[in-house]
Amino acid sequence: MEFVSGHKGRTAEITDLFAASFTASEGADEGQTIAALVRALLTTVEEEDLFVFSVLEGGAVVASILFTRMRYDQDDRVVFLLSPVAVAPDQQGKGTGQALLRHGLSQLKRDGVDIILTYGDINFYAKVGFRQITQHEAAAPMPLSYPHGWLGQSLTGEAFAPLIGPASCAAPFRKSEYW
Repeated sequence: MEFVSGHKGRTAEITDLFAASFTASEGADEGQTIAALVRALLTTVEEEDLFVFSVLEGGAVVASILFTRMRYDQDDRVVFLLSPVAVAPDQQGKGTGQALLRHGLSQLKRDGVDIILTYGDINFYAKVGFRQITQHEAAAPMPLSYPHGWLGQSLTGEAFAPLIGPASCAAPFRKSEYW
């Protein structure tokens, strides 16, 4: 298992991985929706506002995660959103995704990120330190269709203190279908 950072030269391969992974789990329409989101994130988000980590097996991308900057207009902490996450269908259940998440979180901590948020399955993300949070602790940038899936963790070693102010996220995420 080889961890790599960035997406230069791998944009199409990463996008294809997300399409295949989400098609296998959620159907073709969702696969194409998530592939379009990933393509938009990789091609429009400024470099300093995007972290991409992947796992290579035999030179091929078999898992990938994206982190994009979020801003809270009255808070100086550095906040990133983890989304989306993909593991090739034939690699699922082998610990690849969890290992990649741990690697990505470690790199972000090293790079001075304070808080990571995500929106998903607490049973999956709790394994790497996320806990359920409320809108009081961190406002979501859009109304949440599943508020119990709003998750966060502090990377500083300090308790997760509420983020202050309204939230904003990368432009490709500003669609209700993702929330």
